[in-house]
Amino acid sequence: MSSTNLRVHIYGHESAFLGEVAAQFQGTVSNEAQVESDLAIFCVNPNTGIAPETIAIWQALDDYLLPRLIAVTGLTGNDGDFDDAVMLANRVFDQCVTPYLVLHDDEGAPCALISLSDLTITNYQTGNSEVMDSADEHKTLVSEFRDEYLIAIDQMGGDAFSAGLLFPAIPIDFKTGLGISEVKNYLNQL
Repeated sequence: MSSTNLRVHIYGHESAFLGEVAAQFQGTVSNEAQVESDLAIFCVNPNTGIAPETIAIWQALDDYLLPRLIAVTGLTGNDGDFDDAVMLANRVFDQCVTPYLVLHDDEGAPCALISLSDLTITNYQTGNSEVMDSADEHKTLVSEFRDEYLIAIDQMGGDAFSAGLLFPAIPIDFKTGLGISEVKNYLNQL
């Protein structure tokens, strides 16, 4: 199925940029579990947490093996970060995977993603995404995270996301475009 024909539903607290996520990925914001859906995107702002209503929707979708993705928003200008959101999602949703980790600029703003599958870096600082090889220091810093990610993918299988068994957490920043193409790559798997 083409990603433009997918039925995508967006859930989360209003502070997690639900409207922007819905517009970017042709989805519909909902306050109730929609089982007639191809994908559920759960938006998490690490600065405001995850509402009990959002947790209840996640749990309601468990029985349907609906593909679910966690979009972590609100990463700039605040104290919360991607790691905080992932820890919270692991606690209240299910164990999720992080196919990408965030790299920050000198001011602490998210500026690039490093892929844990191939260790390439996608730099979003220029307004366009630029893919480059990672330096040895980056490879060393993410080696344990990469090992965990690759083990999860190996255990669950390559189609685990589309089967509703693997839940990727992707950081998103609308100002730079960080994470948008990465989410679209998951949409294309459906």
